[in-house]
Amino acid sequence: MSLDPVFRAEDLRPFIRRLMAAQRIDEQTAALMADSLVAAHARGVDSHGLQLVPFYSGQLDDGRVDPSKVGEPVSENGAVMVYDGQNGLGQAVADRCCDHAIRLARAHGLGCVVARESNHFGAAAWWAQKMSAQGMIGIVMCTASSMVAPWQGRDPRWGTNPICCSVPGPNGGGWLLDMATTTVAMGKIYRANVLGKEEIPAGWAMNRAGVPTTKTQEALWGLLMPLGGYKGSGLAFMVEMLCGVLSAGAISTELGGFRVKERPFRVCQFYLAIDVSRFQPVEEFAERMKKLIEMTKSSSPAEGYDEVLVAGEPEWRTEAIRLRDGVPVSEPLWNSIAEIAAKHGVAVPAAISHQLA
Repeated sequence: MSLDPVFRAEDLRPFIRRLMAAQRIDEQTAALMADSLVAAHARGVDSHGLQLVPFYSGQLDDGRVDPSKVGEPVSENGAVMVYDGQNGLGQAVADRCCDHAIRLARAHGLGCVVARESNHFGAAAWWAQKMSAQGMIGIVMCTASSMVAPWQGRDPRWGTNPICCSVPGPNGGGWLLDMATTTVAMGKIYRANVLGKEEIPAGWAMNRAGVPTTKTQEALWGLLMPLGGYKGSGLAFMVEMLCGVLSAGAISTELGGFRVKERPFRVCQFYLAIDVSRFQPVEEFAERMKKLIEMTKSSSPAEGYDEVLVAGEPEWRTEAIRLRDGVPVSEPLWNSIAEIAAKHGVAVPAAISHQLA
């Protein structure tokens, strides 16, 4: 039994910023990383929150990412841009790609940026929301290191290849889809390992031989299950095409990753901003979205459920609680982060309470 420390979000943000800055990251990018990581953790997406700090620190220690680079455009043609991330930090690259997508959408109605030679950028939702906050429908996709076999295969060829969509309007439009094209994100397997859990739910992963497993250690070095079998496999391929093939970047097994340390990550990303005002006033769109959400939620709950939820709702509810009561961090993870902070001479914040894990 362990007691997980609980922190105020307003204490975690400056701490993570200082920790990132102590590792040769410029202040602007360090603040961006801190804000996005703490936001994900506050929403209950712990796999893309503070859990990423040790991974990022490891990349910096190994010299597999260049914190001095932010990338640059390769070409711009009408509403589209190809962007070279130059092996810079994923958050720095993503921030600039979103800005370009928004600018292009303002000028053309649509703005599409594909990026290559980038790195892990945290939760895709942060970037889609950056675009939706500007009155755009924001769609973000990215590739990841190979840990998913194609349907009917047993050798890894794709990553979790997430797809995210965020819409403008009050409370983020009331709908935010952020999903891996696997049953779960790899971060959930990592989290189970960090927490010392020997078993994971059925349907999450396979071992190296392509046999379904519930053993955490086998899953760590095995394969993730594609979402919905052949359908998830098709979606993962689509993301690989829109990100890697379209950007002329690395594809499939050419990527590095947290588990593949002998080469750079070489992530490719896709950012699409759709200017809602070119179709109808943003306020009218927001009202129509509200109507659609209400129609969806008016469905009678199935047996075993109290209500019908839409994408984004569980995370917003968790966020409200954690911003009020504090953000819990697993004890093993916090100990790991504290070791990194001590190494770089950064003081850790005090927990406001502890809770049973």
